[in-house]
Amino acid sequence: MLDGLILSIDAMGGDNAPDIVVKGIEYFLKHEGKNRRARFLLHGDEAILTPLLAKYKQTAARSEIRHTDIEISMDEKPSQALRKGKGSSMWNTIEAIKAGEANVAVSAGNTGALMAIAKIRLRNKQGAQRPPLAASWPNPNGMGVVLDVGANIDCDAAQLTEFAVLGEAYFRALYKVEKPRIGLLNVGSEEGKGNDVVKSAHERLSQSELDMNYIGYVEGNDISTGGADVFVTDGFTGNVALKTAEGTAKLIGTYFSAALKSGAWSKFTAFLNGVALRKLKKQIDPRKVNGAVLLGLKGIVVKSHGGTDHVGFANALNVAIGLAESNFIEETERSLEALHDEDDNIGFIA
Repeated sequence: MLDGLILSIDAMGGDNAPDIVVKGIEYFLKHEGKNRRARFLLHGDEAILTPLLAKYKQTAARSEIRHTDIEISMDEKPSQALRKGKGSSMWNTIEAIKAGEANVAVSAGNTGALMAIAKIRLRNKQGAQRPPLAASWPNPNGMGVVLDVGANIDCDAAQLTEFAVLGEAYFRALYKVEKPRIGLLNVGSEEGKGNDVVKSAHERLSQSELDMNYIGYVEGNDISTGGADVFVTDGFTGNVALKTAEGTAKLIGTYFSAALKSGAWSKFTAFLNGVALRKLKKQIDPRKVNGAVLLGLKGIVVKSHGGTDHVGFANALNVAIGLAESNFIEETERSLEALHDEDDNIGFIA
């Protein structure tokens, strides 16, 4: 049995698994020297994983294979995954967290199935109604966090308030900021704008005595400009925003590459500015923010983008280890307890 900080990995989850999973672990170990004490439980088909590990020595030295030949497909419905998924690589990845064999779970597999299995097997923390999916987002100040980005399509005011509390605890633990700015995503920053749910959530957050740094309404452009640290919204809006941002980053990269190759002068200036251009390319690379987190569960679950490559998967591992090494669980429990103590005292109704 492995010792130390253990990551439970769904080795068969994702569009290009298990190749990018194993290669991603190797990339992570080579480029994140401070975290090389991490070890990995790989859940998947031993006949496929064994020859892969033979090509990646560092990963092989730090991994243990837990064999299963059952996989959950990327298009499987969550209800089907719950009925038929027991013993699959994804199911066993989550089960290792419940059994205390690992500190954090990582999967690039079917998002709906992962959320359903994680909720059923790990259960919500006391006081958490619906665990949201939180994603990191680059801005000029560093990183912001947006939640929910797809776990809960319809939300009420109480749930949005809970997302704010969970998002604050997440940001505080991962980025070591004591008072992150909390913003509620809306169609405008003026009072009176938004639907009834958003207005009610704003009222709750404005009246809260939780000592959060709630700054009020924020708009979509604030996500990329750093207008807040934590952006609270429902899963429908958050997922649309996330996919739009990913597509925009890829489009900019395509235009940028084409412009640099458009003529001899462009190629020459690109050569002269090689260092700056490489830095810019890295800044707009969506792989560097891969790794969303399901908050409010009795365990840490990180969701990697299903279509990512080994570099993106390595970043999801970095997020996972950052949380495992932080006081995230304790911060979440403390914040949820304070929220629901306040609700009981004030008498808020969801």
